[in-house]
Amino acid sequence: MQKMKIINNPPKNTWNELLQRPVFDASALNEKVAAVLADIQQRGDEAVMDYTEKFDGVLIKDTRFDEDEVANAEGALSHELRLAIQTAAKNIETFHTQQINNPQVVETMKGVKCWRKSVGIEKVGIYIPGGTAPLFSTVLMLGIPARLAGCRKIVLCSPPDKFGKLPPAIVYAAKLVGVTHIFKIGGVQAIGAMAFGTASVPKVYKIFGPGNQYVTCAKQLVQQYGTAIDMPAGPSEVCVLADETANPAFVAADLLSQAEHGTDSQVLLVTTSKSLITKVQEQLRAQLPLLSRQSIAEKALANSTAIYVDNIDTAIEMVNEYAAEHLIISCQNDEAIAEQIINAGSIFLGNYSPESVGDYASGTNHTLPTNGYARAYSGVSVDSFVKKITFQKLTQDGLMAIANTVELMADAEGLDAHKNAVSIRRL
Repeated sequence: MQKMKIINNPPKNTWNELLQRPVFDASALNEKVAAVLADIQQRGDEAVMDYTEKFDGVLIKDTRFDEDEVANAEGALSHELRLAIQTAAKNIETFHTQQINNPQVVETMKGVKCWRKSVGIEKVGIYIPGGTAPLFSTVLMLGIPARLAGCRKIVLCSPPDKFGKLPPAIVYAAKLVGVTHIFKIGGVQAIGAMAFGTASVPKVYKIFGPGNQYVTCAKQLVQQYGTAIDMPAGPSEVCVLADETANPAFVAADLLSQAEHGTDSQVLLVTTSKSLITKVQEQLRAQLPLLSRQSIAEKALANSTAIYVDNIDTAIEMVNEYAAEHLIISCQNDEAIAEQIINAGSIFLGNYSPESVGDYASGTNHTLPTNGYARAYSGVSVDSFVKKITFQKLTQDGLMAIANTVELMADAEGLDAHKNAVSIRRL
């Protein structure tokens, strides 16, 4: 079994190298993806179908979903799974509904009123990976806040299987949350179709969702054509911050739950207990053979490290430096420690808050910044699907009160027309 690397009290000048994520040379990838995007921009649906046959191994004449396929998808799910999806959707909606804010009018001076209003992005695209792990839970995480934000068109793309079908759970979740368009398109061709628009696929203004390195590269490239994306993305990751009160079996299970995402995933254990590292390694050996994705998780462990430090303040500093997508705090004073965390996508407190609950059903969003981007980015929320437009309205008296301020500032910047737009109203 591949073991996590074990490091004891690393000097601070080694942290940057020690906490590096797995990297790969993207130069050749950029060239390939750019060529596919250019072809889709030129040939539209024809190119999409060609690349679907080439990359997914299936020839599809019409990538759109019809109502019969939707009904069949619902019938293919067990009652128990449908209920589980409904429960998760309810919790996600409850949490995200609280993020909706009504405009607050502020009178900055007498007669000068300003306010801000959230307006849903008219057309958004959500990409749902297929392959070895069709992530129907991501449909809930993206579709629900999009609907709450008031997006008029919610376009979903996901790769078809060898029979030209989508997993029934993805289709069921899409209809449950209000997705308006469903397409059987995956990979770079899906990102290109949504970014540029085709005869079948509406052009969207912002694209959301995880994917492999090709999808990630395509999302980054289409920004150059004016399509926004949710955030930069990389392989999934989790950091567990633990002390002697942590349960080794729980910690190992949390590490493996993230390691099974992909061979390039990374898991990190930072602890003030040397004995915990030994016990976690024992649990990894016991739990790993039981996993259906054992080989994937085992390869991910090769990218992973267990680090011992001798005090909790150093441990907190280290996890802030790492800026994890998911941070689990399995410590005695978890809430007090959490107050000192400034860089993390989502935080899970205590021994009974596994990262899996956030992935599926607690209510928080699982679309989070990876690769250290948690230093500057937030996870997806209702805010991700809206534009905030500012307004102002001045009375005549309000304009007179602020006019001299504006005229002086415009004159100092040498912008006569700006000054005159105020001055002409004072005559």
